[in-house]
Amino acid sequence: MALFPITSNFEGDFVLQLVAVDSECTMDEVAAAAAVHSVGRRVRARPGQIMRVRRQGSEDFLPRSMRVSESGLKPTETVEIIWEAPKH
Repeated sequence: MALFPITSNFEGDFVLQLVAVDSECTMDEVAAAAAVHSVGRRVRARPGQIMRVRRQGSEDFLPRSMRVSESGLKPTETVEIIWEAPKH
C-alpha cells in the first residue's frame, strides 16, 4: 500500500486534477476520489449513473474491481472518468 498520484480528466470538467490514491484502491475508488474534486464544483452529479475509469485516449474501461497496482498505470498518468448509464 502506497500513495500513487494520478491525473484525473473528469467528464464535463475543464480542469485536470492531480489526485493521490492508494495503490490498492479499485477503479471505483479511484473514480470516487476524482469525483471529490469535480462533482458539485464544476460538474453536476448524475444520480443513477456509474463513474468508470479508462486510460486517456482509450475506448475501453478498466474493470471496476481492478486495483491500481494491477492496472499498469504509471505515476501521474492521466485517466478519464466517464459517466456510464446503467444497462437495463
